[in-house]
Amino acid sequence: MSFKRRTIWFLAIITLPILSYLLVNTKSHRFSKSTLANELAGNGLYELFAAYLNNELDYDQFYNRIDEDSAFKQVRLLLKTKESHFVDSSPLSIERTINAEGPEMRKNVILISVESFSADFMKYFGNEKNITPFLDSLALQSRLYTHLYATGTRTVRGLEALSLCVPPAPGQSIVRRPGNENLFTMGKVFKEKGYESKYIYGGYGYFDNMNYFFSHNSYEVVDRAELKKDEIDYENIWGVADENLFDLATREIEKTLAKGKPVFAQIMTTSNHRPYTYPDGRIDIPSHTGRDGAVKYTDYAIGQFVKQIAKKPWFKNTLLIIVADHCASSAGMTELPVNKYHIPMLVYSPGFIAPEIEDQLMSQIDVGPTILGMLNFSYKSKFFGYDMAHLERGRERAFVSTYQSLGYLQGNKLMVLMPQKVIKYFTLEGDQQIEYSKIDTTLYYDAISWYQTASTSFKKDLMK
Repeated sequence: MSFKRRTIWFLAIITLPILSYLLVNTKSHRFSKSTLANELAGNGLYELFAAYLNNELDYDQFYNRIDEDSAFKQVRLLLKTKESHFVDSSPLSIERTINAEGPEMRKNVILISVESFSADFMKYFGNEKNITPFLDSLALQSRLYTHLYATGTRTVRGLEALSLCVPPAPGQSIVRRPGNENLFTMGKVFKEKGYESKYIYGGYGYFDNMNYFFSHNSYEVVDRAELKKDEIDYENIWGVADENLFDLATREIEKTLAKGKPVFAQIMTTSNHRPYTYPDGRIDIPSHTGRDGAVKYTDYAIGQFVKQIAKKPWFKNTLLIIVADHCASSAGMTELPVNKYHIPMLVYSPGFIAPEIEDQLMSQIDVGPTILGMLNFSYKSKFFGYDMAHLERGRERAFVSTYQSLGYLQGNKLMVLMPQKVIKYFTLEGDQQIEYSKIDTTLYYDAISWYQTASTSFKKDLMK
């Protein structure tokens, strides 16, 4: 067969899979109210690859749900706080105006999300190994949040919570999903206030779709590609040493300030990660010997960074937040071991934020609105998180999740939503979780309402 004829046949043959990819989606076979009929209509191999492509489990198909309007109505009630007002009565909207009292404070904001940083690494939470000497000392000069919980067990889940302020949907983080462009993010709020929003990462940002997500959601992405070889003291597969990341961050912050603009810099560390390697001679634990050394090195690198920028004239007008993306370990004897989601947060800004302990239950999705509240920002919000300074005690809640299990924590009660419409209910006694067969009805409807509306909001582009 001639080359020309082979080419024609080739183009004709590949047209069908290309059209299938472009025109067919996972909803095509869901024509019936019967789950059995829909599953029979779906092809197993197709569903496998569709799930891989879309990185999601369909909430409506696999989890308990209630009437959509009722779910949004309940979440609107749960979200209402004294400084917020809904913009309209649309049944599928949580958009509201946040009206702050007093003038806005256009402070620079540096948000450091620390890789795999469990609360129990710090002395305040009982650690006696002295692996966070700098953060232990900084905690005494900061507002320390002691009852904060990560939403998941992966970096992208933490980044989702910190940037989108939304409960975790089943499946992968929104950071990795298709259709995640032009969403309402922290970067967007700051950008609308005249800031430059930057996501600064010590690895290559194509990992976990970070570059694409942040660059399409009001952030400028800066990763290790911006560093020259002689600016890197150490690197491994995850990224450059944290001290080199912070040198890059300082340079990028000052580049923005030189333009006369305030900066919102979200910095993601990498050193506290297997294989736990870092430059020699920095700390008293040799590189590549385990987690304790990696934690202590990251603490050292953060300490060097804070000490250096504290000498800068612009630091007097800066709010520094240090928080974790998730804990170092999520393994436990229960479905969702809540203590394995416990993370710390320090807010440091001498002369602006007084040292104190905040012990309210708090979710990672509340970090963003709480920061904006500290700055007295008035803005339109589509966030699911609370400004903790305006939330009455007793209304706190947190979200903890794995790829499939969705946990809702309120007080000492934990509701877990699972695929195949399974629900488990626990009470917490210390680190123990005691399962009960009798369901708390209020907790049941609240948990479903939060998770269902979050899933619907992304699916129906209500977060844009």
